[in-house]
Amino acid sequence: QVQLVESGGGSVQAGGSLRLSCAASGFYYSSYCMGWFRQAPGKEREGIAAMFTSGDRTYYADSVKGRFTISLDKAKNTLYLQMNDLKPEDTAVYYCAADPWVVRGVLSPSEFNYWGQGTQVSVSS
Repeated sequence: QVQLVESGGGSVQAGGSLRLSCAASGFYYSSYCMGWFRQAPGKEREGIAAMFTSGDRTYYADSVKGRFTISLDKAKNTLYLQMNDLKPEDTAVYYCAADPWVVRGVLSPSEFNYWGQGTQVSVSS
């Protein structure tokens, strides 16, 4: 089965940086869409960044453009999210997700079937 395990969350001060990792296993199709999502208390889950494992296209939410970078190390089967200039409003549980059939709405949580357990990111002012 597909398994996704996030790591790298923690507590930082505003302006700091974190790098999240998502270790993937059990993929049985040649290409998947993979993405990062976050959910803050009392808010809906939102898409942050996404990409396809077979290409180099990347997609970002307006709220993180210029600050966050998604990347993939195919040799290690690991997806990354580099987060710079963190702000208190970035505080949330961050999730890695994957699906082989996403062709539209790559930042929509409803399009993804496989999810990691989440990792907490807390940014203090």
